[in-house]
Amino acid sequence: MARVQNPTTTTLGYALFATRWLQAPLYFGLVAAQGVYVYKFFKELWTLILMCVSGHATETYVMLAVLKLVDVVMIANLLIMVIVGGYETFVSRIGLQGHRDQPEWLSHVNSNVLKVKLATAIVGISSVHLLQMFVDVHHTSRHALLWGTVIHMAFIASAAILAYMSGPMVAHTDRGHADRAPAAPAQAPDLGSRQRTEPESERPPAAAVPPQPDPDADAEARIRAAGFPARKVLEEFDQQHPRAFDREALARLGKADFVDARRNVVFVGPPGTGKTHLAVALGVRACQAGHRVLFATAAEWAARLSDARAAGRLDAELAALDDHPLLIVDEVGYTPCDAATAGLFFQLVAHRYERASLILTSDRPLGRWDEVFGPSAPALTDRLAHHAEIVRLDGDSYRTRRATSAWAD
Repeated sequence: MARVQNPTTTTLGYALFATRWLQAPLYFGLVAAQGVYVYKFFKELWTLILMCVSGHATETYVMLAVLKLVDVVMIANLLIMVIVGGYETFVSRIGLQGHRDQPEWLSHVNSNVLKVKLATAIVGISSVHLLQMFVDVHHTSRHALLWGTVIHMAFIASAAILAYMSGPMVAHTDRGHADRAPAAPAQAPDLGSRQRTEPESERPPAAAVPPQPDPDADAEARIRAAGFPARKVLEEFDQQHPRAFDREALARLGKADFVDARRNVVFVGPPGTGKTHLAVALGVRACQAGHRVLFATAAEWAARLSDARAAGRLDAELAALDDHPLLIVDEVGYTPCDAATAGLFFQLVAHRYERASLILTSDRPLGRWDEVFGPSAPALTDRLAHHAEIVRLDGDSYRTRRATSAWAD
């Protein structure tokens, strides 16, 4: 039964939520403070240059002056973290979609991560201050040295406690995501049991992929369970290769909000333009955002659903897949579908319609999917595209280009 919301309560909630904009002037004030530190940096630098040119600068003076400059820069970096991360977390999205300098962490920043970053930055600044005191130890009292060391250790302890607490907080968030899904677990597709070719992106052997450290062990477990052929990230995608490519759409999808909104994503383009790379990279982002994901090719999904239908448990299999908010179907159209297989794909799309998300990659636009799914195509694409972001990639094969370049060399 749908829950009827009280209009008064809704209006009050929106009004309270709008009060977050009261913080916006505070961040602009920090921008002004950033300007003050820029002025202070160049003032200290100019003084150091004059002292060195005049020959009055001793080694200790130079070291202390350089430490002051480092101190100013570290405090300025701390201000940037508070301005950018705090505004993005507590006020509103900054909207840097498509900007080549967009920080990788900005797409999944949250208050918990921001606290740890700030605590780490404060420890670094405290370390510089303490080093200044020890360099100028002859002009520093024992009392000041003692309390400087105690305060520095307190900062270290606080940062360690925040870092330790961030783990249970993230785990609690992940359990919240899991509690909203049905309890029946879905068996991950056995991708290792089938030898298949890769028509989309270069897939090195799993052993050749270097492990990437991630503080969230639960996210790493979800990434391993997803069945990705190789770990790909958005930052590794060559955005200059496709001739036609919506970079703003990719930056928007990189926030993984489409999974919470139960929207679909369809990557369409010729072989070798990076569709699989992008699908896997978005799947990794979804895992890091707390969602369970399953990856397989269209042929593997067809085999899995066919086996379930033959065993008389197709409905149970579709319901079990609801435990994964995101399914990735790669290589749609690379192998022909008979009428029965097309019907299975229609049931999969129809079952997840407005309930969970799909990412599909295909070498042909949705208007030509009748070549793949026959009479089922109109009803299938209608449900798939209703709440979908369709990203077109146009260009030559990345692998062919690299092979040609290697031959020319």
